[in-house]
Amino acid sequence: MPQRHSKNNNDLAFFTYDEKRKLGYGTQKERLGRDSIKPFDACCLCLKPFINPLCCQKGHVFCKECILECLLAQKKDIQRKLAAHATQQKQEKEEEEEKLMLQKARELDAFDQQNHGAVPQYSDKNYTRDKNGFHGANSVKVTSYEEEALRNMKAFWLPSATPEASVKVEAPTTCTVCPEGQEKLKLKTLFPIHMTEERNEQKKSKSLDKTYICPSCRVTLTNTMSLVALSSCGHVFCKKCADKFMAVDKVCLTCNKSCKDRNLVSLEKGGTGFSGHGEHLEATDFKHLGSGSGLGLVRPAMKT
Repeated sequence: MPQRHSKNNNDLAFFTYDEKRKLGYGTQKERLGRDSIKPFDACCLCLKPFINPLCCQKGHVFCKECILECLLAQKKDIQRKLAAHATQQKQEKEEEEEKLMLQKARELDAFDQQNHGAVPQYSDKNYTRDKNGFHGANSVKVTSYEEEALRNMKAFWLPSATPEASVKVEAPTTCTVCPEGQEKLKLKTLFPIHMTEERNEQKKSKSLDKTYICPSCRVTLTNTMSLVALSSCGHVFCKKCADKFMAVDKVCLTCNKSCKDRNLVSLEKGGTGFSGHGEHLEATDFKHLGSGSGLGLVRPAMKT
């Protein structure tokens, strides 16, 4: 008979640590592979190789068509929210004016009743007044009773008696934001970037994929390298060449155009909502072992 330890002890009323691990309980970790990382030459919106790339000041690269459609959609959404907010403000103003008019009418009615003692004061709770202001035999008690019943009815399943909660529309911001970094973004802050393509007839005949190199050191650019783009001219270099030459000489090595430290924009490494980026390339997922997952209902057979 084998020894009883945590790996084969299955007659307990609870799960052991080894059984929980086999069922997938707890935090599961897995390092992201190449397929889970966006290539550096792909658009952050369509995740395809970029066409006419534009870069923001934070280093996020987009296709020109994709980012223009995104900014246009954001502006349309802002206009829609502004119109809804203006309509709500106008409605609130009309409601306030109506409340003031009703309050003034009540004050005048109270003043009139106080100064004219001949008008009978009705204190009966069953007394009702119709919409035209008549009372007594001229009023239709059935109609007023039905209105009062509908007003106080708690039949939430009837569409006519369902209360409507007023949704308050907050004043929207008028600034468009970057879809990747969520910072303020304007069209004039975007600048085009120019990648140096490797001119090799052998590679060109073998593969249709474009290969980009650093124009200074002629090293092939990959996801493992940190890239720097110049916002003044748009040329892209590896970070080593940018720190060694352009940060010191203040001039582009390709077009000899002057640049400053603020023109050096570090391109963000591949990453979207569906892929990892940066140095933390480890995915974690917590799985709870309970009644909601269905695993909590599993119990080992009890001994009889």
